[in-house]
Amino acid sequence: MPVCSNCRGKTFIRDDVTENLSCSTCGKLQEYDNYVHQYGGVSGPTGTFVSVGTTGSGNVYSYKETKVYEALKFIESMSLRLGLSTAEADAVKAMAREVTVGEYGQGNWFNIFVGACAYVAMRRDNKPLPIAEVVSVIGGTDVYELGRMIMRVVNFLDLKKPEFPEFDIVNLFERMLRNFCSFEGIEGDKRERMRKQGIFLLNCAKKWFLTTGRRPLPMVAAVLALVAELNGVGVRIEDLAKEIHAVVHTCKLRYRELLEALVKVAQALPWGKDVTVKNVIKNAPFVIQYMERKSMSEPSGKKDLVGGICLDLGNVREYLRNDSGYASDFCFEDDFDTEMDNLKLSHESRYFEVEDGGCKLGVEDMDSLKLSHECLSMIYSKFSDEVDNVKSSKGFEEVRGTKKRQGFALHACAEWWNGQSEMSKRLLLKEILEKDVGLDAIPPSFVNGCVAVKRRKEKINAAKQRIDRIMCPSNARSGDSSDICISEEVHTRKKRKRGRGIDWEDLIIETLLLHKVKEEEIEKGWYNVLLELYVFNSGVV
Repeated sequence: MPVCSNCRGKTFIRDDVTENLSCSTCGKLQEYDNYVHQYGGVSGPTGTFVSVGTTGSGNVYSYKETKVYEALKFIESMSLRLGLSTAEADAVKAMAREVTVGEYGQGNWFNIFVGACAYVAMRRDNKPLPIAEVVSVIGGTDVYELGRMIMRVVNFLDLKKPEFPEFDIVNLFERMLRNFCSFEGIEGDKRERMRKQGIFLLNCAKKWFLTTGRRPLPMVAAVLALVAELNGVGVRIEDLAKEIHAVVHTCKLRYRELLEALVKVAQALPWGKDVTVKNVIKNAPFVIQYMERKSMSEPSGKKDLVGGICLDLGNVREYLRNDSGYASDFCFEDDFDTEMDNLKLSHESRYFEVEDGGCKLGVEDMDSLKLSHECLSMIYSKFSDEVDNVKSSKGFEEVRGTKKRQGFALHACAEWWNGQSEMSKRLLLKEILEKDVGLDAIPPSFVNGCVAVKRRKEKINAAKQRIDRIMCPSNARSGDSSDICISEEVHTRKKRKRGRGIDWEDLIIETLLLHKVKEEEIEKGWYNVLLELYVFNSGVV
């Protein structure tokens, strides 16, 4: 049995700080309890006494000092994994010290707390750091738990909107454009062009409410994929989603929504009726050029107006007549009879009929006019050379001989992008909404909500008819079974393979109607709440 080295006592208790035995009589710590032997032979070292919270020299640290040391060590490790600078890591330490009043902490909750402090500190400085990226570094949590911790930190520090700005997706886009491995070998001019194009499309997405009430990461991945495809950079949207910590399926949905919006904008162009989601990438240079000029120009009276854009085509016909290279590709009034059957471009020849130095086609004529993108590409390249004194691009020549999408060298079309619009810069939401890019869209959530309310109204009417037929059989008419079917308008997204019948939602609506629930409340779709209030707790006073 061990004996106390001071009073020779034999009763000991365990010390909570050092985990050593201490004498119950005199309180002397017995250092031999944590003796660690070091094997080194007869002449080797004899060993050292070690314990938790001590150094090799025997200095003893308190529990608080050990806790603070471990906390600061974790903050430095997490800052390194998040790629934060020294100043940013110091800001995270200062925020953690302020919130915990210098006590810090240990355990999984403290890891989540440090991640929340890192997110708040970066967002307070208007720097991009997605919550999903913080979650991937911390581990052992999800975005919802981290979000709740972020709100607690924000409320404790009493951060308002000026001090805690909204998440800037433009900064995140620029960060991905700089750091993603697939964009490393891009030249400076091309990278700058991609940056402006991406900012322009992101601002357009804000104007079209494609980012309202949604996570911003999938939209950034979609814009990156579209800009890369327009500039001939090989990148997969799956790789972008993985790098940005977003769901691949959601990124593809945002990408399709962006293409659908471009298709709607393209309807204002002469050949807009032929533009679909499948071929909008080939028409994207002209659509984006139209959007860019639309945001910069003001409508004029005597010039040709395509959605409000002024295009002075007074000298187009003379340029085309004098150029033998283009004269063989397009037909005009003089050679209409000889080349009409081969070229089939009578609508394009009407486009160049000039009267009093301007095009005599008005906005009402644009619906019946279809102009191929080869024609406009030739026009623009010609005017860039001889009117605007800008070097023409070889990309327009590649457009004309292309049959497959893979061979369509969009990256060579440098002339279609100007980059002088204010939409290519950081703008406030109010300024973005004031701009005109050719499309004023309604928020998709509002549209989906209206469709859902309409579908529920039809289900309610069908349920009322079923209830009336059962409760009042004499009022039921023969051949009235078609009334229980819902109209085809509410089944635009998915068509049922089996016959349309009564589903669980119809049964719930019938139950709520039988319990005298107002139709206005049922139309909102909160079925679980309504069942709890009116069905299961109907007898509770």
